Amino acid sequence: MEWLIQLQSQIVGLDTGPLIYFIEQNPAYLEVVHAFFQAMSQGEFQVITSTLTLTEVLIHPLRAGNVELAGQYRDILFEQENLTTVAVSPAIAELAAQLRAKHNLRTPDAIQIATAIQGDATFFLTNDTRLPAIPNLELLMLDELTNQ
Repeated sequence: MEWLIQLQSQIVGLDTGPLIYFIEQNPAYLEVVHAFFQAMSQGEFQVITSTLTLTEVLIHPLRAGNVELAGQYRDILFEQENLTTVAVSPAIAELAAQLRAKHNLRTPDAIQIATAIQGDATFFLTNDTRLPAIPNLELLMLDELTNQ
């Protein structure tokens, strides 16, 4: 997948949706997210996400009592090489507030993007079409990547 070439040696922010699509093997996005996570695991680039991702991905497994699925999410977020899960620090919280004020983002989106920015990410993998353009952070939309 040619779009992965631009990620070489970069830091990529990760939104919650692509992780869910990967772990739960969503057929519409599986090829793209599988290639992304495979390239990440081979050390082609680093990935950063927020601990908020854990909150968001555990909702469905916890409601369903699916301990195995919840464990898969915990493993990838905290045990996967080349993926860093960062706690929301005061600096991230303040940047998230600035992003919310300037771009009218929802709080979870602002936290995810602030985490990416604080982690020096140059890209942000998402499928959230409501996100506005953010200076110095290229949004990678899964819907667009699946059509390439």
